[in-house]
Amino acid sequence: MQPRRYLFVPIGSHGDVHPLVGLAAAMQARGHRVTVCTNGYFQELISKNGLAFRELGTAEEYLAITNNPAVWDKKQGPMVVLQSLVQRLLRQAYELLLQEWHQEPYVLVASPLCFAARILHDTHQVPLISTHLQPLVLRSGFEVPGLPVPIPRWAPPWWIKAIYWLADKALIDRTLGPALNGFRAELGLPPVARIMNDWWNSPQRILGLWPSWFAKPQPDWPPQVRLAGFPLYDERAVRELPPALVDFLANGDAPIVFTPGSAMRQGQAFFTEAIAACERLQKRGVLLTRFAENIPANLPANILYVPFAPFSLLLPHCAALVHHGGIGTLAQALAAGIPQLLMPMSHDQPDNLLRLQRLGVGVGIAPEQFKAPLVAEKLAQLLQDQALLQRCQSLQKLQQADMPLATACALLEEAL
Repeated sequence: MQPRRYLFVPIGSHGDVHPLVGLAAAMQARGHRVTVCTNGYFQELISKNGLAFRELGTAEEYLAITNNPAVWDKKQGPMVVLQSLVQRLLRQAYELLLQEWHQEPYVLVASPLCFAARILHDTHQVPLISTHLQPLVLRSGFEVPGLPVPIPRWAPPWWIKAIYWLADKALIDRTLGPALNGFRAELGLPPVARIMNDWWNSPQRILGLWPSWFAKPQPDWPPQVRLAGFPLYDERAVRELPPALVDFLANGDAPIVFTPGSAMRQGQAFFTEAIAACERLQKRGVLLTRFAENIPANLPANILYVPFAPFSLLLPHCAALVHHGGIGTLAQALAAGIPQLLMPMSHDQPDNLLRLQRLGVGVGIAPEQFKAPLVAEKLAQLLQDQALLQRCQSLQKLQQADMPLATACALLEEAL
């Protein structure tokens, strides 16, 4: 394969950025020239991986979004994020990507949340590959999704499609359409409708970064979809386990890991209940968050706090993982073969829980029910369920058989 230039544009938190950083590093190792355009908050991560970096939004802007509790609201959260992206990044991203294109043409590998990528494809025929991390975003009438408003399991395809149509017309297009189509008009492009149904996807290739055993391809998915598996990038090539964590793991039984997600800055109640649940179970716990203000003072001896640890180095030594339901965190627990307890809040998290339950390797608790007695009860059930633990090990073997990065790289290279 002749070397090409690839421009990667991940949008979101660490869980959204990690997979494309891992894929970008793998493409560079195969001899391609690679640049990553993303928020300045991730510059150090990009540089540590030896990748060229272009800033798209400042670290201060990223932290401002994470500091907004509405981001995690079950119903408002997705639109808060989407509206912010269109208002802040649409023009800036388009200008940056166009400038890079004029310097040297490239293949664009972008999160579909980067609406500017699809616009640049329309204006300059830039080769575009859309990357989806979550099955939820590939809409189907044949599989009941986990949405903020629950859909009956027996719902027929026409019902599910009608719900999506109504969401597009009444909410998504009405909220995003004016700014998006106004910018398209300035560029001489016609308006688009049902923005997040078909338009935001590349018509050339859609790369789904999950395995088919996690989400089976559906008959009404776009024909350009290809699945590669979970990339499982977690910084282990550039980060080690903190010494205090190494000592903690070596001097006691397998702990339970608790994390509400890399972007959660309102996690005080989550960790308070986590500590109390460990006390009830007489288990040790590891608390993970990049925001130290989430952690209560004066932790007991059986609890350790660390800001970050690569999951692939930590989770194989742990008994279970309690988390928010982010797809990257979920995938790491599957790879480690341990049970999961999810507290899904918004976005794709309810759907990820639904799929985990279908696989029989995890259960969930609603945020308003996340209290120590129920957390401890659910964890005790998970840790004592031998059939569930065996299913965890079976899925771990399935994941070990996958070659997600090599598969994804080959799909990128052959796509165009």
